[in-house]
Amino acid sequence: MGKLNMPRTDLALEVRETFPEDDVEIQGVILKEEYNKKKDIKVTTVTIKDERGSKAMGKPIGTYITIEAVKLDEKDESFQEPISKEIAKYIRQLAGEVSGKEILIAGLGNREVTPDALGPQVVDNLLVTRHLKKEYGQEFLEKNKMGNISAIAPGVMAQTGMETSEILRGIIKETMPKLIVVIDALAARSVSRVNKTIQITDTGISPGSGVGNNRRALNKESLGVDVIALGIPTVVDAATIVMDSMEHFMQGQGFAEQEINQFTREVGEQSMRNMFVTPKNIDEAVKQISYTVSEALNQCFA
Repeated sequence: MGKLNMPRTDLALEVRETFPEDDVEIQGVILKEEYNKKKDIKVTTVTIKDERGSKAMGKPIGTYITIEAVKLDEKDESFQEPISKEIAKYIRQLAGEVSGKEILIAGLGNREVTPDALGPQVVDNLLVTRHLKKEYGQEFLEKNKMGNISAIAPGVMAQTGMETSEILRGIIKETMPKLIVVIDALAARSVSRVNKTIQITDTGISPGSGVGNNRRALNKESLGVDVIALGIPTVVDAATIVMDSMEHFMQGQGFAEQEINQFTREVGEQSMRNMFVTPKNIDEAVKQISYTVSEALNQCFA
């Protein structure tokens, strides 16, 4: 699909896939792929090195790690344990040395809207320990091999009347964490990646960007603290599904690329842009995925 009709996606991997030169390196962007056949997990790392790469990708300079796991939303303990370890491995890779440091985990989203409830549900499953230091001292945490973890589910602006960044800045001022991990639901370009994909990045996140509700970015520049963002796509833009279906049909009918681009551009301009699709098993999927992610975070920091 042409760049003019780039569908909405929060995944750096999917942005990279929209370039027709799939086998040609984009200046300022490095792509690395690994596949673990035994675990059935594919890991793709997109590194945006400089401003050229940032401009081409439309994303900030940094590292974007995408873990694709087909059984992510299934109740299969034999798979969930290794995927939690895989998530923890890459969070540690981006976080660096965090032993003994205060970590704040923020679960973004609206817990009343199931596809957006991932962040709050992750927070519900976390082992928070910051209060134990205040009660029993640092020695207690070290003796029991516990991290120093606090957590918050700040809700959304429609519930609180406040930007998430405003809430987090207030918490940061009082608690002074050394690292913030934000968890949020994303939008994917491909139906096959919904509830099957985890993106971990050191560039932060813009809450609500996947569904067009851009809020102030949560990153080191805005919060003054290192930020790691972990997101999982739970919805797909309805227009994307329609455009993909029509594009394949028109290609089969022999339409020229210019005609296809014109049609998909007109479809993209319609009110369907405000509609998003999520799987019918989203309740069970979010519950399962939130548990898997919280286990990974507990392994990392608790």
